[in-house]
Formats: sequence, C-alpha cells, structure tokens
Amino acid sequence: MSVETPAHQAEHRALDPGIGALFNARRIAIVGASGREGNPFARPLQYLTEFGFDGDVFPVNPGYETLRGLRCYPDLASLPEPVDLALLMVPGAAAVELIPQVAAAGARAAVVFASGFSETGEEGVRQQAALTAAAREHGVRVIGPNCQGVLSTAHRLYGTFTAALELGPVRRGGLAYVGQSGAVGGSILSLAREQGIGISSWVSTGNQADLTTVEVARHLVEQPDTEVLALYLESAVGEAEFRDLAARAHELGRSLIVLRSATSAAGAKAAASHTGAIVGDDGAYRVAAREYGVVEASDIDDLVRLAHAHLALPPSQGPSTAVITTSGGAGSLAADKAHELGLTIDDLSADTQRRLSALVPDFGAVDNPVDVTAQIFRSSEVDDFIEVCRIGCDAPEVDAVVIALTLVTGELAATMATALADLIPRVEKPVALVWAAAREQTVKGREILREAGVPVFDSSEQAMRAIGSLRRVAAPTAPRGRPADFDEAAVRALLDDLHGTVTESQAQAVLAAAGIRTPEAHLATGPADIEALPLETDGTYVVKIQAPGIAHKTERGGVRLGLAAAEVRAVAATMLDEFAADEPQGVLVQEMVPAGVELIVGVTRTDGGLPLVTVGLGGTATELYADTATTFAPVDAARAGSLLMELKAAPLLTGFRGSAPLDVDAVADLVSRISHLADIAGPALRELEVNPVRVLDRAERPVLALDFLMTLETETA
Repeated sequence: MSVETPAHQAEHRALDPGIGALFNARRIAIVGASGREGNPFARPLQYLTEFGFDGDVFPVNPGYETLRGLRCYPDLASLPEPVDLALLMVPGAAAVELIPQVAAAGARAAVVFASGFSETGEEGVRQQAALTAAAREHGVRVIGPNCQGVLSTAHRLYGTFTAALELGPVRRGGLAYVGQSGAVGGSILSLAREQGIGISSWVSTGNQADLTTVEVARHLVEQPDTEVLALYLESAVGEAEFRDLAARAHELGRSLIVLRSATSAAGAKAAASHTGAIVGDDGAYRVAAREYGVVEASDIDDLVRLAHAHLALPPSQGPSTAVITTSGGAGSLAADKAHELGLTIDDLSADTQRRLSALVPDFGAVDNPVDVTAQIFRSSEVDDFIEVCRIGCDAPEVDAVVIALTLVTGELAATMATALADLIPRVEKPVALVWAAAREQTVKGREILREAGVPVFDSSEQAMRAIGSLRRVAAPTAPRGRPADFDEAAVRALLDDLHGTVTESQAQAVLAAAGIRTPEAHLATGPADIEALPLETDGTYVVKIQAPGIAHKTERGGVRLGLAAAEVRAVAATMLDEFAADEPQGVLVQEMVPAGVELIVGVTRTDGGLPLVTVGLGGTATELYADTATTFAPVDAARAGSLLMELKAAPLLTGFRGSAPLDVDAVADLVSRISHLADIAGPALRELEVNPVRVLDRAERPVLALDFLMTLETETA
C-alpha cells in the first residue's frame, strides 16, 4: 500500500549524520560518471537526472566537459560548492585514494561501487582494510565496496546502477530494504514494482567495509516513511546490534522481515555442554527473532509477498481464521495449511452461520471453511459472494479471513476484483486473497487489485503464512530483581575463586548460595575420605568422578548408579585409580534420588557476549530429542515458567495420562536461579549446565539439580 502522509516530507532522522547523508543529500558528486550508452556506470547520472532528483548533481570526470546537459568537473577540488554525498564509480584502488578528497569536498558519505576487495583474496582484503581506515580517519561513512548503491524515493535520489530501474522510478511507499547482495536487492526491487509495492529506501551494502546492513537498518527503522523493514543477510551479524534493531522495530510497531542465506553450513559449535551444541552459532539471532516478532522469509519471492502483506493488511489479534471459498477442495487444503502453521479453523458462531445460510446454497457449507459453491454467481453477479465475505469479516469470533478463489475468470474476474478491492482495505482485520487461476485468464482482475494495493496469493500456504506472520507478539519483560533467598554477595565471592572448568563438587557452595537444591553429597579425595564417608546402611548411592577434563562423565564410565552402602567404598577407590591419569579432584558420593521427569537447564554466552538460557527434556537423550526452548538470560520465574510450557514435553510436568501434576513453579524457580547465577558470572562465563534436573512428585525437595558443569574463562591479569 503506497503511503503519502506529511511524515513522508520529513528529513531522515539521522542517528549518524553520515548515514543520514545517504538519504538526505541535496548535492551529489558522481566521480567517474560515464556518458557511454549501456555502461552500468552511466546509470546513476541517468537515473538522477531523468527521475527528477530534487537536488544538485555534479558529474566528475576529466574526459568530459558536459554530461546529460550538466557541466562536468575534472576533480572533486574543482566543485563550485560542498557536496553531501559522493558516488565513486572508479576502480578500487582509486576509490581508496579518493576518500580524503571526498571529505575535503564536504561529503559525509560515499558509495564505493567497485569490486576487487575482500571478495577476491588477500590483496583485496588489504585494500578493503585501507578503505575502512581511510573512511574512519576522515569521518566519511561508506557504503560498499562491491555494492549497487542506494535510493530514497522521498527526494527521488537514485544513487544506484541496478537494472531494476530500467522501467523507470519506483512507486513511493512504506517498504525500506537493506541487503548485502546488489543482485538480490535488484530482484526484490523488480518484484516489488510488479506487485505495486511502494518503496521508501533501498540500500545494497556489499562488502560492508564500514556501514553494515544492520547499522543502516537501525537508521531506517527510525524514519517516519518506514512501515516495513526488509533485510537480506548473507553473513553473521552483530548479535547485540540485531537484538537492538529487532527490539526497536517492535517498539515502533514496524514489521521487520529477514531473509538469510548460508544458514546450513555453520552447524553447532564445538562445546563441552549439550546446551552449547543445541543452541548453535545463531542462537542469539533466533531468540531475538522469536522474542520480538521478526518475520523470517524463506526466499526472495517470499520476502516480497510477506512485505506486501505487512504493508497492506492490519495485524492479527489471534489465530482464529475463517476460510471462504468457491471450492470445497480449496477450503480443505486451506484448513490443512492453517493447522500446519499454528492457526485455527474454528466453527463459526450460530449467529454467523444463520446469516450465511441466507446466501449460501443448501449443498454448500457455512461452518468453516465456508464453501459458497459456484452456484452463488448467478448471472455473473458477485453481490452475494461479497456479502458472504463481509459477514465472515464482521464475525467477532474471527481474527483473520482467507478468501480462496479458484477458476473465477474473464469478466467475472474483473467484477470480483473491483468488489474485493473495495471491501478488503476497509476491514480492520487481515484478509488474505488466494486466486488459483492462470494470470492470463485474470489479468484485468489482478491489475485492479494491484492498483488498490491488495496482495494476491497463489496458494493457501502463502496466504496462511502471511496471516500467521501478522500476529503481533508481546515484547519480553526484564526480570524483577534476584530470586528470594538468593545470596548474591556470597555467589560473587565464591565465583571470584573459580576459573576454567568448574566441577560439580567445586560448585556445591555456589549452588547453595544461589538457593539451588542438590542431593546430599560428599567429596572423597583419597582413602581416608573414602573410609570416613557417612553412609547409611539402607541407603542407595551414586559415585561420580570429579575431574575438570571430563565434561561428560557417563560417556567415560565415570558414573556408577544404584550402589548399596556396602559397595560404595570399593567403587570409589577403584574409580580414583582408573581415572588417575585425568588428575581427578576426587569422587563425589551422592544419595540416589528417586525416578522422576528429567530436564536440562543451561546457559551459554554467545560469541557476541549475550547470555542465553535453555530448558529442555534432559538426561542422556537430550540431543536425541532436541526438545528445548531458549531465551535471553536472566529470567524471572514467570518467564521461566512460560519457557517450560513451550516444550513438547510440558505435559510431563502438568500431568500426562493420569499422572499427577508436578510442581512447575518450583522448576521455574530453579531455572530462574540458574539464569541469575550465570548473569552474576558475567562475561567470564562460557557455559553453565545442569543436566539432569530431576523433578519429583513430592512436596519436599520437588526439584533437584543432579549434575553440574560450568566453564569460565581462564583467569587473566
């Protein structure tokens, strides 16, 4: 939907004046401007002059006296007045050398189009480093190199050579796009034009020698003409920066849609804990995306469709979706896709069905999906069908509507499109239109809808995916202080004395200070300690080796379960001997805890420094089932509880097949305490894991931490 509001007339609100110059420039120098027809480097001057840039353009090239009716200058020093932006259409080495002259000419920003930088090898890497250094030294913000430039429709500023503009300027509207690949960006621009989507800003960041995609996006999300912000990412992004962008977009009510490539090769990073392997390299990105409602696109066309939906349709208030169709089969397919995507096809109310029955033939259906059948189009009229759609849209029990047309073609298609183009924009809930008919049979109808800004989807899956993406999520809330009886001072003091891999026995005092309950345990470091163990004759025990180099004790045979008191001393002595080469701290002898539900709770700190807390089905099968949920740490008990309910295994806690419900509040409290412990450990923490956490059906000690692993950075001066 194209937007023309007074806000569009405002200058870009510059978080950084250099970034603002990319979009607000009133005077632009084009260094290396060309007059050769067909040369891509001739396009920026062509676009700026033909599309009506509302500022001044200064071509710079000693080989010309004039270009496109404008005086051409031999160099930047010859310009008659300062410029705001320089477009450098020159080879890479020359672009680096020009940066001081760009600054001297007054420009706060430059676009370096040339390739031959870090994408080409070691020499290119050095050249790119030189470009970055020069830009920073002279205070010039740089887009590129190896990019296709920028455009801003507010000022008809087309500083790009993308071939997507060969058909003319793009419609002005609310979609801002930033991406590394110029080719992908060009495709998005071209497809957006085809669908009638209006653009506010468009940027190809290329190699990101200075300005990154996320940094430019952080600027654009603040702009009054940005309604939807679309990103294409093909390399890792700063985790904290992306989280900040996602949070700000959510706060401003602006949709953030992201297409990522190169996501399959990274895999899970090498980690001592199960948690680290589960969360993987992009854990912070995935958590930020989920927590702040970032919409993830699967391909270029999917990004464009989703952007169109978010521009044209209002947010959805819930999952209940009504399907209105001209075909029972299409309705059934739509219902299946809704279920797959977490939407619901609930029965319509008795009142809604009564109203529909007056219009739908007896052999149709008025429950949900609503099947009007082809008989509703008597004498090529669409009035009854549109009234059915209006009733469905007005139904208070419905959060969104999908209208699925099949072979509505010819003149009837144009009549239908005109009526729907009038109805859909007036509805205060999202209405997604599916048209399963060939374009050549529906050309006129589709053009009517395009001009009205109404998205048309080719399949029920596309429509349901768009509807699902329009559901707004609540922003996460910060925890309200430390948990009760959490001795922060003691935890800090104890952590100060620990570094490297912290074993379970070393952590006993820390866990106690944090209020995390564990089984009764005793560390035996040698024969005297083993002999002195306070064992109860009828007790059952566990013996575990304690060595910093043994992260997974079970896999090494370092855990013995279900031992009678009479067996413990011999097993402990033998275990110390068997693991002597690992320089053990001793063996930990614990009481054997009854069977119960086993969970894993872990905290990892990402490469970007963000702590993530993960809960999941625990024990030895943690990675096999991979039933986990992750969020940013620390969390309070309420957020920890909601995280637990995200697990497929949650019914094991709440009561499954007649089993008694367990103390979920106690489990949530333990998760919260572990996350706060990790928070206090701060940047020194690499990972912390309790696996398993045993949840028991008893009032006393309903949840216990049975095993523990923590890795801290090695102490430095």
